[in-house]
Amino acid sequence: MSEFDTYEDDDDGTSETGQGRNPLRAQLKRLEKENADLRKQTASFAETQKKLAFIEAGVPLDSPMAKYFIKGYDGELTPEAIRVAAEEAQLVAPPTKVNEADKQAWRETNRIAAGSEVSPEGPSWVKRIQEAESESELMAIFAEAQAAGVELA
Repeated sequence: MSEFDTYEDDDDGTSETGQGRNPLRAQLKRLEKENADLRKQTASFAETQKKLAFIEAGVPLDSPMAKYFIKGYDGELTPEAIRVAAEEAQLVAPPTKVNEADKQAWRETNRIAAGSEVSPEGPSWVKRIQEAESESELMAIFAEAQAAGVELA
């Protein structure tokens, strides 16, 4: 093999006189450069898509464990599949399922609590004690307060 077989022409196809030595070689170099740039862009796009899928799945990207999980994950790149795998790896908590009866109970509790905030306050215990006319009425008020869990002592 001679030394001319491995010779690479660094000329871009133009010379000082304006005529190229090898216009095909210059075109090939330009296309090779464009191809390399497009490959870099494609790799960057694929990495961005992968990160977006992990974000949509709820995986915290700032967690050290998540970095290893993302690097080693080789399943489908859908948020649902990633979420299932992340739950198995205990990176994210499984969603809590609340049945309809519990939801209704919470709504009722909230409704009652909201209503109790705006309802007028009943007569105060002190006022009722002051207005008592007999000892038996006074004892009834103390018994009622004790049943309600109010300490009057």
